[in-house]
Amino acid sequence: MSMSVETLLREALAPVEPPADLGLRMEAALANITELAQEELEGWELSAMRDPRNWVRPAAAVVITITAGSALIALRVRSRHRARADKSGGLLDLAEQTLVDIAQETRRILPER
Repeated sequence: MSMSVETLLREALAPVEPPADLGLRMEAALANITELAQEELEGWELSAMRDPRNWVRPAAAVVITITAGSALIALRVRSRHRARADKSGGLLDLAEQTLVDIAQETRRILPER
């Protein structure tokens, strides 16, 4: 029995629901990556930084910290967006609360310097 191309495409491109715990797993992985990169940065020896060959690991740690940290902040802020939207008094209030939430998450993730 032959199926039409349209039917095959419809079946192949049907939406798939992600696992229920995907958000939690992503958050845990991003938090772990950010933490490991921050530990790498804390292990810097400034005297060794005079040699440019030693710059690769710290530079990679900075990039990873920024990237994974930003993704983690976005994930956490986005997960609370709907609750904030229901409680907000308007678009300006929602934007203000979102910025406050971003600042709080950033302080929580990044070490105090």
